[in-house]
Amino acid sequence: MIDAALLPLQRAMMQPPAEALAARGIRADQVTVAGFALGLLAIPALAFHAYWLALALILINRVADGLDGAIARIKGPTDRGAFLDIALDFLFYALIPVGFALADPARNALAASILIAAFVGTGSSFLAFASIAAKRGMSTDAYPTKGIYYLGGLTEGAETILFFAAICLFPQAFPILAGIFAAACFVTTVTRWLMGWRAFS
Repeated sequence: MIDAALLPLQRAMMQPPAEALAARGIRADQVTVAGFALGLLAIPALAFHAYWLALALILINRVADGLDGAIARIKGPTDRGAFLDIALDFLFYALIPVGFALADPARNALAASILIAAFVGTGSSFLAFASIAAKRGMSTDAYPTKGIYYLGGLTEGAETILFFAAICLFPQAFPILAGIFAAACFVTTVTRWLMGWRAFS
């Protein structure tokens, strides 16, 4: 919901480190894969109740997600990079609830499964819209430099990061917070269905 508004600030913050990395020959794909690998370590951290460590790893993953795009804009974006970025992002989002389910199956497993289903809804509606939009040559002014068509919604990247931070800071509230965020994700999914229905009719 607020990603487009935050984009100029994000780019300004990421530009200096991206230029430094690009000057040293670091490629965007390398940052994408490294960020994903570090983010994966949040799952065992969550499973062993190391919530502060998990939060740090999640934030590192998200910083890497911003850096890879900044490096790509410097060196030139590629279709492979855009594919890798979005594919790993959606998997990472779905794995965080798994970490909470492992931490406390009796308390968290049901809420985690509902949240993962909600993430499937937002991700599939996002990618379905993007694939048809690409076929029709559509673009969006809100995200002009993205590798694929970015369709907004109530729950976008910024809201998801804030949610992940909240559940790491207040892990005992995971079932309630996950239920609230899952409901918001379902709203996003339905609105994207409606937007696709209208845009492609």
